[in-house]
Amino acid sequence: MLMSSFKEPLKNWFGYSRRERRATFILLIMLLAIGGLRFALPEKEITIEEIPPGTLESSIDFIPDKQANPVIQKQKVSRVIQRTRTLIDLNTCDSISLEALPGIGPVLSARIIKYRKLLSGYASVGQLKEVYGLPEETFNLISGRFFADSLAVRKININNSDFKGLIRMPYFERFEVVAILKYLELNGRLNSINDMIDNKLITSDKAVKLKPYLEFGE
Repeated sequence: MLMSSFKEPLKNWFGYSRRERRATFILLIMLLAIGGLRFALPEKEITIEEIPPGTLESSIDFIPDKQANPVIQKQKVSRVIQRTRTLIDLNTCDSISLEALPGIGPVLSARIIKYRKLLSGYASVGQLKEVYGLPEETFNLISGRFFADSLAVRKININNSDFKGLIRMPYFERFEVVAILKYLELNGRLNSINDMIDNKLITSDKAVKLKPYLEFGE
């Protein structure tokens, strides 16, 4: 009697059917279960790790930073520019190209070109050391900017040349030219640069310099 009098107000209060009460009970259990998982599972602590300096810099190309140290930034830009520079051919460059280099003014530029004409072309970059008035420190500074196309060198046919044609070569001394012409007059021809060494017409050291400039064909 007491229970029925108690159930009746509850039924009237909620106004649920048996099916609705069952669904509500299941939903309540699910909510309790989800809430319990929150306390059952440990929370994972998320931290932000500091990226060591230089990590990104080593993995990507250099990008100028307005807030970077100006000296360091200038050095990095200089290295990037150095990698992209094109070499200058000593046998085709003009005075404008030469004067754009450090330590080369109008005077040295003119001498480099004049010596190129005397040689009939540079066979190697090292021959810049022979240019009158070119300091060694300047050579060390600019030599890496050049290459010498040896195919541009105009060779001298030693068997068909006269005194004027030989003496204009800077590596020949007057007495050597006279000796060569005298040998050709008596013996007819020279077959190789080794013939010139063996017959004491030039030294072996001189032969190293002259080899790119001489030919012995008809």
